[in-house]
Amino acid sequence: MTPPSPLILNVYAPALTGADPRPLATVQGLERALPGLRLDRTVTESRRLAALPRRDEWLTEASMRGEFPFVCNGDERHPVIISGRLRSANVSPGRRPQLQVHAKLPLDATVATAASAVLEAVAEGVQAFWGHATPDAASLDIAFQTAPTREGPPAPRRGLPSLKLFQHIRLPEIPYHLGWLNYWSADAVRVLGFPDPSLDGELLSRARRTESGGWLVQLTETPLDLDNPTHLEALLRTYERFPEIGGRVSR
Repeated sequence: MTPPSPLILNVYAPALTGADPRPLATVQGLERALPGLRLDRTVTESRRLAALPRRDEWLTEASMRGEFPFVCNGDERHPVIISGRLRSANVSPGRRPQLQVHAKLPLDATVATAASAVLEAVAEGVQAFWGHATPDAASLDIAFQTAPTREGPPAPRRGLPSLKLFQHIRLPEIPYHLGWLNYWSADAVRVLGFPDPSLDGELLSRARRTESGGWLVQLTETPLDLDNPTHLEALLRTYERFPEIGGRVSR
C-alpha cells in the first residue's frame, strides 16, 4: 500500500548545547501527540533499519555530542521520521547558528486531525523560534519563493511574494515563510505584531496560544492546497498582513 502524501514539518530553534534535553523532549512530545506512535528505530550507514532498545539513553548521549539523530517508527505503511541538523551561522539570521528539526508524517485523517498538536509538541519541545507544518505539494510552491533560478533571483509561483534567503533575515524570530500550520513563539509574535484584534479576526478564529506563550496559527480549515483559489487567497492575505515574514521589510 502506498503511504498518503506527506505532511512536512520544519521548526527552527537555538542550536544545541552540551547535554541538551530538547531532542528527547521533542521525540517524546511527538509520540504523545500521536497516541500509539513509537519512534524506536534509526537507519544505519548501510541504510538498514536498526532497533533502539534504549532509545532515550541513545538520544541523550547523542545530544551531548550536539546531535539530534534520525529516528523513525519503522512502519513502511505509515512512516514517521524526525531528525535535527545544525544550520551554521553563515546561513542563519543574525549570524547565529540554529537547530532545524525536520519531520515527515503521512497526511492521513489521523495526522490531519492531530497536526496542530504535532506541530506544537515539536516546536515547544525544541523551544523553537518558529515553525510550520505544510502538505508536501504546497511546500514545493513555497520553496520557489526563495529558491535561486538560473537567472539568479527567486521565481515565485502563483503570485506569491519573493522572500529573502535565510541569512539575510535580520532576526531568528522572524519566520522565513508561511505554511498551513504556523508556530510563532512569544518572541516571534512580538516582532510580527500578532495578534491585533482589529486586523486578525479571521486568523484568530483558527489560532490558539500555547503553554509557553507562543501561538499556533492555521491558515485554512483543511490542509493547504494551492490549487484551491480560496486557500491561495488566504496565503496571500496573510503575507500582506505580515510583511516582516521572509525579510520583506527594509530596515
